Amino acid sequence: MIKITNTLSIPENELTFIPSRSSGPGGQHVNKVNTRITLQFNVAMSPSLSDEQRHQIMRKLKTRINKEGVLQISSQSSRSQFANKEAVLLRFTELLKLALTKKPLRKKTKPSKAVKQRRLDQKKKQSLLKKMRSKKDD
Repeated sequence: MIKITNTLSIPENELTFIPSRSSGPGGQHVNKVNTRITLQFNVAMSPSLSDEQRHQIMRKLKTRINKEGVLQISSQSSRSQFANKEAVLLRFTELLKLALTKKPLRKKTKPSKAVKQRRLDQKKKQSLLKKMRSKKDD
């Protein structure tokens, strides 16, 4: 079980790990070892998620989810397949945590009386300053 939040845990059998050849430098090692790991999680068909959680994940991670509703995350940062698998799992849990956190509601605030008074005083001062600069016609 992979713990996402206090209320949500996803069993590992819902995740699919696909190894493939990593790109980039590494000499002959890169050409013969499948070190890149791609994690696939079917958000649309997951029995672990409630409808609300599913909708929230689909909305917030829509750029990472394909048309079939599968979330794909890959890692090729390490030369080790095991390290890449750990990195992918860590990124997966962080992404789901972020997607499932609700934004706190904004409390509407008003400027205080002192701030309003300071603004008006500053406007009067600026007005008086400009009035003093102008030419006086008698």
